[in-house]
Amino acid sequence: MAADPTRSAVRRLADGVDAETADWLVRLRGGDATRDAAIAQLHELLVRIARGEVNRRAPRLRIAGPELDDIAHQAAADALLAITAKLDDFRGESRFTTWAYKFVVFDVSAKIGRHFWRDAPAALDSEDWDRLPDRLGLEPARESEWRELLAELRRVVDTDLSAHQRRVFVEIVLNAVPLDALSVELGSNRNAIYKTLFDARRKLRAALVARGYLDNDAAGSS
Repeated sequence: MAADPTRSAVRRLADGVDAETADWLVRLRGGDATRDAAIAQLHELLVRIARGEVNRRAPRLRIAGPELDDIAHQAAADALLAITAKLDDFRGESRFTTWAYKFVVFDVSAKIGRHFWRDAPAALDSEDWDRLPDRLGLEPARESEWRELLAELRRVVDTDLSAHQRRVFVEIVLNAVPLDALSVELGSNRNAIYKTLFDARRKLRAALVARGYLDNDAAGSS
């Protein structure tokens, strides 16, 4: 009997990768029963990953209980569709499960972000600087020590940050908008938003040091 050319191609594609990855590739491109079983197993894996991810982020979100599980299942289902549709794009540069993990984490982030804006407070766009002392854990008994610092911080935010940096700082630090939610709102991604926030905080520290409100040691450790 002549060898099945499709199966031979799959075998060649699986060469050079770890055994687990090769097994996933062969089964996901196998016959109907084999492929269906592999897809069911992959879906279970994605649900576990999604549940772990939403539970890890839950303390920072206004989501709990069945809503979290619903987000996890939605993310796993969408990730499964994306993975099976893009299976031919997999080049074996990482383990298959690592590649799949990225899809489900992306979908969790997107769904959490959309959920936040759907139920966001009406006054979210306001800047409530009065909430900052509590958010930073400043002691009320030492108000005289930090009140002037916060006033200067507010001025520096207005004058030294770019418009984009200021938006990211205000939404995350003042309004406690989750990183995922802001990524969705700005059409960006977690890494880019985090980098913007990091640059903004570094710029603010430098400005407060230059004006004598922080010393270099305090700035370096914050």
